[in-house]
Amino acid sequence: MSQHEWLEYKNWAVIGASEKNRSYGRKITQRLLDEGYNVIPVSRNYDTILGEKSYQKLTEYDGPIDVVDFVISPSIGIRILDDVIEKGIKKILLQPGSASAALIQKAKNHDIEVLESCVLVLLSEK
Repeated sequence: MSQHEWLEYKNWAVIGASEKNRSYGRKITQRLLDEGYNVIPVSRNYDTILGEKSYQKLTEYDGPIDVVDFVISPSIGIRILDDVIEKGIKKILLQPGSASAALIQKAKNHDIEVLESCVLVLLSEK
């Protein structure tokens, strides 16, 4: 599967979504919303992000999730991966700075596809 084919999936959870103006968590959430994606913001810091209900944990959301976009440090991401596994999600996108060898190996051990890329770049190229 090419990187750009990931954009065909419409239900994206953004781990590390934010209301902070200059944060990548906000930029990514905003861009996905602007492009018509169903965005599930996940953040312990906000009840809503850009008008969307925000979830404290990925496991709180009951609807479909196709891709989980990690906008967090690898040390937090490896713990969040347990929620991805629990929910049976099979695709994660690791933004620059969010990947580690341990996180990637753990994902692959659970048959989760990993894309190390920037969704903002992918959306700009489509």
